[in-house]
Amino acid sequence: MTMNIVIADDSSLSRKMVMNALPPQLSDVEITFARNGKEALDAYYAGKADVMFLDLTMPEMDGYTVLKKLKEAEANTIVCVISADIQPEAQQRVLALGAACFIGKPVTTELLRKRIHDIGLL
Repeated sequence: MTMNIVIADDSSLSRKMVMNALPPQLSDVEITFARNGKEALDAYYAGKADVMFLDLTMPEMDGYTVLKKLKEAEANTIVCVISADIQPEAQQRVLALGAACFIGKPVTTELLRKRIHDIGLL
């Protein structure tokens, strides 16, 4: 069964880094790129968001708002926040909003793969 993954970040370089860091064991995946929170939610409503890698600071709609809307929708999407805001308050806030994990930027392949393993995607 295909796993639908959304990579939401306003930086094309960051989106590409996350995509390249995905473990090769995730072979049957469809990746959707979102440049902002609105596009990330559009992907969710289109049924293309089993897993979402979500930046917090994006134009049009930030990652906090996306998390709130997913929580309100009682979404089963597994969200991993990837952000440069590494303050403990930010991490606590996203976890309280339902994120499965938090990764500080810059993301490394090793850390992303560890978090993917930790949240049970492998």
